[in-house]
Amino acid sequence: MSVNKPVNVRILDREYTIGVSAEEQSSLTAAAQLLDSRMREIRNENRMMTMDRVAILAALNFVHELQQLRDEYENREREATRTLETLNHQLDRALMRLPRD
Repeated sequence: MSVNKPVNVRILDREYTIGVSAEEQSSLTAAAQLLDSRMREIRNENRMMTMDRVAILAALNFVHELQQLRDEYENREREATRTLETLNHQLDRALMRLPRD
């Protein structure tokens, strides 16, 4: 079992300390850097925007991208399932045609 250790990350010039296992530390740091980058892009588009609004828009953008990836995954999974079913039926028909001893 991993012990959580504090990791400091900076997002829009604010520092946050988050407890995370050693295995997840680099992933958390990368995620924080990505979030910081997205939030800076949004803030640079409108400097008058509040931090709350910047955070919500960044979160909404990430969730939208996640939903798109999930939809794409589900579509590919359905397509793969249909293809496998078709191949199984073709294999069954081919096996039925083989001479039996």
